[in-house]
Amino acid sequence: MRLEQLGPSLAIYLTAAFFELLGSYALWSVMRLGRSPLWLVGGVVSLVIFAWLLTRIGLDSSGRAYAAYGGIYILASLVWLWRVDGRTPDLYDVIGVGLSVAGTLVILMGRHASG
Repeated sequence: MRLEQLGPSLAIYLTAAFFELLGSYALWSVMRLGRSPLWLVGGVVSLVIFAWLLTRIGLDSSGRAYAAYGGIYILASLVWLWRVDGRTPDLYDVIGVGLSVAGTLVILMGRHASG
């Protein structure tokens, strides 16, 4: 992926992470917080949007797009921990997300063999 493609891809990944977290939280809310099963309707819609967004990434294979997404998902999850769950990420969370995002950038910016 070229540098000029990085910004749009990261924006798509961040948006996808939001929808994945939202969809997952819907099930969490029903199963763990006793919310109405109607929450699952919005959760399913969110997860479909999440999956569709990953198809918009400019990589040549789904596995590579999913692998690169992993670091962004971890970053978004820690933001969720902080903003939704009200818990501050600790040093180990920050180190872990830094390593994960570095891995994402290596995958996105790498010169992969076509094939």
